[in-house]
Amino acid sequence: MDLPRACRRSTEGLQIPALSAIANRAAFRAVLLCFVFAVAAMLVVVPPLDAKMRRDTLVLVTATGEHKIEIEVAETPQEKAIGLMFRPNVPPNTGMLFPYETAQEITMWMRNTYVSLDMVFIRADGTVHRIEERTEPFSERTIPSQGPVTAVLELAAGEAARLGLKPGDRVIHPHFGNASR
Repeated sequence: MDLPRACRRSTEGLQIPALSAIANRAAFRAVLLCFVFAVAAMLVVVPPLDAKMRRDTLVLVTATGEHKIEIEVAETPQEKAIGLMFRPNVPPNTGMLFPYETAQEITMWMRNTYVSLDMVFIRADGTVHRIEERTEPFSERTIPSQGPVTAVLELAAGEAARLGLKPGDRVIHPHFGNASR
């Protein structure tokens, strides 16, 4: 639409920024601020991927014999929240133990976990309560212990079957009071 000549003259020389440019800058600043807060929150909640958890060893006693497993122990709430997330693999005969002080219903999930796992739910006396085999990577479905347990052992998918691990088998580790420190 053309403005009459008189109107054009009255606005010539004025520097009025377009409202859309102002809105775009405000939106950009808001997105940038949200991004900065998100990164800051991750730095507080997520430990570095090369952070070292305590390492230990446990023994699985199955019908096929005793199997020594090298473990990382997720002791703090932050370590438990991260678990095996972002790991590209879990080698054979290794895993992660999630110990809890009291027997309780425990639920796990596979958010940001790249590899399938076997989750071994363990009672306070070190008896295997149940095993959730070959969990689905990246799934946010909760995986319940289906009874009171004091620990969860995560192994690479297929390890429980390879070792012959079944409910009723024993786990020897100081957490269960059946091994020395």
